[in-house]
Amino acid sequence: MDFIQNLHTHTSYGDGKDTPEEMILSAIEKRFSSVGFSGHSYMHYAPEHSMSLESTKEYIKEVKRLKEKYADRIKVYLGLELDMFSDVELSDYEYVIGSVHYLDIDGKYVGFDRSQAQVKEVIDTHFGGCGMKYAKRYYETLAMLPDCGRIDIIGHFDLITKHSENVCFFDPESKEYLGYAVECAEALSGRIPFFEVNTGAIARGYRTTPYPTISLLKELRRLGFGAVISSDCHDRNKLECGFELSREMLLSCGYKERYILTDSGFSAVEL
Repeated sequence: MDFIQNLHTHTSYGDGKDTPEEMILSAIEKRFSSVGFSGHSYMHYAPEHSMSLESTKEYIKEVKRLKEKYADRIKVYLGLELDMFSDVELSDYEYVIGSVHYLDIDGKYVGFDRSQAQVKEVIDTHFGGCGMKYAKRYYETLAMLPDCGRIDIIGHFDLITKHSENVCFFDPESKEYLGYAVECAEALSGRIPFFEVNTGAIARGYRTTPYPTISLLKELRRLGFGAVISSDCHDRNKLECGFELSREMLLSCGYKERYILTDSGFSAVEL
């Protein structure tokens, strides 16, 4: 695949295995044209799953240093994965991925990007054991993502399907579920230009296909969203995980192009 780029990349500044420099060297070895870093924004409600305010400053400084150091070998971009309820300054970043990993339930931030057992506990405790109510709340929350500020890319649109290949918390192909998801996508249309085809769950052994599902890929295309392919990388050895599969899925849904970040903004390239 030409113009190989990954913008959803985590490092040792967060929950990734490798330093930014190790990730860049791996990207160069794999003949990437560019790589973007997307550390988790500071979350006061979940400091163990985010960069601290101090480490955020260090992260920004380090990525900028590496951008200059490797300028003659690869393009490096400074980004952020902004969690829904983070309240952080965004002006330092060249792009922002907006994601929902927590739900605000009666003023308590409840994480759901967890193991099967933990997701079941969330559903049982907060949604009376009804997975569809859980799905509805997720999409109602995701629809408010633009209220957080400037966001370029919707992160893992249907993250709640993480375990769907192994356990049935809800039917992701049912009319009710797709209704909630499409209503959310319609609310985001025209406010956030891109979504990602995210292969992170493949790399970590939860799924065999990327987010979003084929059904939702078709709806996102209908609504005019541009597609970005990303690996949600936490391990430099899996930087390009599932890229060809993602390309094939997009083509099967009628997409002709995907988007990459350049020095002059996002640009379409042929699939």
